[in-house]
Amino acid sequence: MSFPLLNLDTYTTEDIFALPEGRRAELIDGQIYMMAPPNRRHQTIARELFTAIDSYIKSKGGSCEPFFAPFAVFLNQDNKNYVEPDISVICDLGKLDDKGCNGAPDWVIEIVSPSSRRMDYHAKLFKYRTAGVREYWIVDPEKNRILAYNFETEDIGDYTFQDSVKAGIYDDFQIDFSAIAKRLDM
Repeated sequence: MSFPLLNLDTYTTEDIFALPEGRRAELIDGQIYMMAPPNRRHQTIARELFTAIDSYIKSKGGSCEPFFAPFAVFLNQDNKNYVEPDISVICDLGKLDDKGCNGAPDWVIEIVSPSSRRMDYHAKLFKYRTAGVREYWIVDPEKNRILAYNFETEDIGDYTFQDSVKAGIYDDFQIDFSAIAKRLDM
Protein backbone atom coordinates (compact mmCIF):
# COMPACT_ATOMS: atom_id res chain seq x y z
CA MET A 1 0.00 0.00 0.00
CA SER A 2 1.29 3.43 -0.82
CA PHE A 3 0.31 6.07 1.69
CA PRO A 4 2.27 8.61 3.70
CA LEU A 5 2.88 8.05 7.37
CA LEU A 6 0.75 10.48 9.34
CA ASN A 7 3.55 12.45 10.88
CA LEU A 8 4.52 16.00 10.07
CA ASP A 9 8.24 15.29 10.41
CA THR A 10 10.54 15.17 7.45
CA TYR A 11 12.09 11.75 7.04
CA THR A 12 15.42 10.69 5.56
CA THR A 13 16.87 7.56 4.05
CA GLU A 14 18.12 6.66 7.54
CA ASP A 15 14.46 6.23 8.55
CA ILE A 16 13.86 3.95 5.56
CA PHE A 17 16.80 1.74 6.50
CA ALA A 18 15.61 1.67 10.14
CA LEU A 19 12.27 0.07 9.18
CA PRO A 20 11.72 -3.48 10.46
CA GLU A 21 13.02 -6.27 8.25
CA GLY A 22 10.61 -7.00 5.42
CA ARG A 23 8.84 -3.62 5.51
CA ARG A 24 9.10 -1.73 2.24
CA ALA A 25 8.64 1.98 1.81
CA GLU A 26 9.61 4.82 -0.47
CA LEU A 27 10.64 8.34 0.45
CA ILE A 28 9.54 11.29 -1.66
CA ASP A 29 10.47 14.80 -0.60
CA GLY A 30 10.97 13.63 2.97
CA GLN A 31 7.62 11.80 3.28
CA ILE A 32 7.53 8.04 3.78
CA TYR A 33 5.07 5.99 1.71
CA MET A 34 4.57 2.41 2.88
CA MET A 35 4.27 -0.25 0.19
CA ALA A 36 2.12 -3.38 0.11
CA PRO A 37 3.56 -6.58 -1.35
CA PRO A 38 2.82 -6.95 -5.07
CA ASN A 39 0.28 -9.53 -6.25
CA ARG A 40 0.97 -12.41 -8.65
CA ARG A 41 -0.25 -10.51 -11.72
CA HIS A 42 2.06 -7.60 -10.91
CA GLN A 43 5.01 -9.96 -10.45
CA THR A 44 4.27 -11.80 -13.72
CA ILE A 45 4.28 -8.53 -15.65
CA ALA A 46 7.48 -7.40 -13.92
CA ARG A 47 9.17 -10.73 -14.69
CA GLU A 48 8.16 -10.66 -18.36
CA LEU A 49 9.28 -7.05 -18.82
CA PHE A 50 12.58 -7.59 -17.01
CA THR A 51 13.32 -10.76 -19.01
CA ALA A 52 12.64 -9.00 -22.33
CA ILE A 53 14.81 -6.00 -21.40
CA ASP A 54 17.64 -8.09 -19.97
CA SER A 55 17.65 -10.44 -22.99
CA TYR A 56 17.75 -7.49 -25.39
CA ILE A 57 20.64 -5.80 -23.59
CA LYS A 58 22.63 -9.05 -23.45
CA SER A 59 21.94 -9.85 -27.13
CA LYS A 60 23.33 -6.44 -28.14
CA GLY A 61 26.32 -6.62 -25.79
CA GLY A 62 24.97 -3.46 -24.20
CA SER A 63 26.45 -1.81 -21.16
CA CYS A 64 23.19 -0.78 -19.50
CA GLU A 65 22.09 -2.73 -16.42
CA PRO A 66 18.43 -3.60 -15.68
CA PHE A 67 17.26 -4.12 -12.10
CA PHE A 68 13.94 -5.16 -10.56
CA ALA A 69 12.40 -4.20 -7.23
CA PRO A 70 13.37 -4.05 -4.54
CA PHE A 71 16.29 -2.03 -5.87
CA ALA A 72 17.25 1.25 -4.19
CA VAL A 73 17.26 4.40 -6.28
CA PHE A 74 18.45 7.56 -4.56
CA LEU A 75 16.81 9.85 -7.11
CA ASN A 76 18.23 13.24 -6.29
CA GLN A 77 21.38 11.93 -4.61
CA ASP A 78 20.05 13.35 -1.36
CA ASN A 79 18.66 11.77 1.79
CA LYS A 80 15.03 12.83 1.17
CA ASN A 81 14.21 10.83 -1.99
CA TYR A 82 14.41 7.04 -2.19
CA VAL A 83 12.31 4.91 -4.52
CA GLU A 84 12.15 1.27 -5.55
CA PRO A 85 10.88 1.24 -9.15
CA ASP A 86 9.50 -2.04 -10.42
CA ILE A 87 12.15 -1.94 -13.16
CA SER A 88 15.12 0.41 -13.54
CA VAL A 89 17.58 0.51 -16.42
CA ILE A 90 20.84 2.32 -15.69
CA CYS A 91 23.26 3.11 -18.51
CA ASP A 92 25.73 5.24 -16.56
CA LEU A 93 27.29 2.49 -14.47
CA GLY A 94 29.15 5.12 -12.44
CA LYS A 95 25.81 5.74 -10.68
CA LEU A 96 25.83 2.21 -9.24
CA ASP A 97 27.27 1.14 -5.91
CA ASP A 98 26.52 -1.63 -3.42
CA LYS A 99 23.45 0.23 -2.09
CA GLY A 100 21.82 0.84 -5.49
CA CYS A 101 21.64 3.72 -7.96
CA ASN A 102 22.72 7.24 -7.04
CA GLY A 103 20.84 9.52 -9.40
CA ALA A 104 18.23 9.01 -12.08
CA PRO A 105 18.00 5.74 -14.00
CA ASP A 106 17.71 6.11 -17.77
CA TRP A 107 14.46 4.13 -17.94
CA VAL A 108 11.94 3.41 -15.20
CA ILE A 109 8.87 1.17 -15.38
CA GLU A 110 6.19 1.20 -12.69
CA ILE A 111 3.42 -1.40 -12.69
CA VAL A 112 0.31 0.14 -11.17
CA SER A 113 -1.46 -1.57 -8.31
CA PRO A 114 -4.59 -0.19 -6.64
CA SER A 115 -2.60 1.25 -3.75
CA SER A 116 0.10 2.84 -5.96
CA ARG A 117 -2.13 4.45 -8.61
CA ARG A 118 -1.87 8.06 -7.37
CA MET A 119 1.86 7.78 -6.74
CA ASP A 120 2.67 6.23 -10.14
CA TYR A 121 0.54 8.62 -12.21
CA HIS A 122 1.33 11.84 -10.34
CA ALA A 123 4.07 12.07 -7.69
CA LYS A 124 6.51 9.69 -9.39
CA LEU A 125 5.83 11.09 -12.85
CA PHE A 126 6.89 14.53 -11.59
CA LYS A 127 9.86 13.22 -9.54
CA TYR A 128 11.22 11.05 -12.36
CA ARG A 129 10.94 13.83 -14.90
CA THR A 130 12.62 16.46 -12.72
CA ALA A 131 15.33 14.04 -11.53
CA GLY A 132 16.48 13.36 -15.11
CA VAL A 133 14.94 9.97 -15.96
CA ARG A 134 14.96 9.76 -19.76
CA GLU A 135 11.97 7.43 -20.13
CA TYR A 136 9.12 6.41 -17.82
CA TRP A 137 6.48 3.76 -18.48
CA ILE A 138 3.35 3.39 -16.41
CA VAL A 139 1.95 -0.11 -16.94
CA ASP A 140 -1.64 -0.34 -15.70
CA PRO A 141 -3.10 -3.85 -16.08
CA GLU A 142 -6.42 -2.86 -14.49
CA LYS A 143 -6.97 -0.20 -17.16
CA ASN A 144 -5.32 -2.22 -19.97
CA ARG A 145 -3.03 0.74 -20.54
CA ILE A 146 0.64 1.56 -20.95
CA LEU A 147 1.73 5.20 -20.91
CA ALA A 148 5.25 5.67 -22.27
CA TYR A 149 6.80 9.04 -21.47
CA ASN A 150 9.96 9.95 -23.38
CA PHE A 151 11.16 13.00 -21.48
CA GLU A 152 13.97 13.72 -23.97
CA THR A 153 11.62 14.16 -26.93
CA GLU A 154 8.59 15.11 -24.80
CA ASP A 155 6.56 12.36 -26.50
CA ILE A 156 3.83 10.45 -24.70
CA GLY A 157 2.62 7.15 -26.13
CA ASP A 158 -0.69 5.66 -25.01
CA TYR A 159 -0.94 1.91 -25.63
CA THR A 160 -2.94 -1.17 -24.63
CA PHE A 161 -1.95 -4.73 -23.80
CA GLN A 162 -2.59 -5.59 -27.47
CA ASP A 163 0.22 -3.29 -28.68
CA SER A 164 3.97 -3.43 -29.07
CA VAL A 165 5.67 -0.52 -27.33
CA LYS A 166 8.98 0.83 -28.59
CA ALA A 167 11.57 1.74 -25.99
CA GLY A 168 12.72 5.31 -26.54
CA ILE A 169 16.22 4.82 -25.17
CA TYR A 170 16.95 2.16 -27.83
CA ASP A 171 16.58 2.40 -31.61
CA ASP A 172 15.51 -1.17 -32.27
CA PHE A 173 13.75 -2.55 -29.19
CA GLN A 174 10.08 -2.98 -28.48
CA ILE A 175 8.03 -5.05 -26.08
CA ASP A 176 5.02 -7.01 -27.30
CA PHE A 177 2.43 -6.55 -24.58
CA SER A 178 -0.01 -8.92 -26.32
CA ALA A 179 2.35 -11.79 -25.41
CA ILE A 180 2.27 -10.66 -21.78
CA ALA A 181 -1.53 -10.37 -21.92
CA LYS A 182 -1.76 -13.99 -23.16
CA ARG A 183 0.28 -15.18 -20.19
CA LEU A 184 -2.14 -13.36 -17.90
CA ASP A 185 -5.31 -14.45 -19.76
CA MET A 186 -6.26 -10.81 -20.32
